[in-house]
Amino acid sequence: MAILRKVARPLLASVFVSGGLRTLRAPHSVAGAAEPVARPVAVRVPQLPDDTVRLVQINSAVQVGAGVLLAAGRFPRASALALAASLVPTTLAGHAWWKAQDPEERARQRVQFTKNLSLLGGLLIAAADTHGKPSLAYRSRAAATLGARSARSTGNAVGAAVADRAQAVRSAAGAVREHLPTG
Repeated sequence: MAILRKVARPLLASVFVSGGLRTLRAPHSVAGAAEPVARPVAVRVPQLPDDTVRLVQINSAVQVGAGVLLAAGRFPRASALALAASLVPTTLAGHAWWKAQDPEERARQRVQFTKNLSLLGGLLIAAADTHGKPSLAYRSRAAATLGARSARSTGNAVGAAVADRAQAVRSAAGAVREHLPTG
């Protein structure tokens, strides 16, 4: 499985690195198409600039950076998530097939849209890949279960010790009563 990851990750990342570099070199070429998606994103996320060209450049830089990291196998889960997040606005802006009037253009954009959906699926699988190791959620649940068992067994041991001490106190109290004068 390790060889599969070493081959699959660069293949998956290649489209993002090449497309991101192309867009970084000429952000104005896609800024017009990105405008309908960029404005609402910039309004909802105030930390982002409201300049469409800058947003296109940021998205491209994320694609190049995360694509290189994914291809190299560095932070693969985070890289895949970053690429998935950058793919959504790219797809909505660049391949809105439902807006195309020409039937041929509509069909071409639909193909590109579904290709990007496929890429998104691959990125989500890559983001969930734990290299055969249990996920953090699984390890957290296992640790909690082990902790609960340990607490129960410790609680049982403590309970038994308290019961033993209570019995010793009762026995001592009974012995003291026997030696007290009655009267």
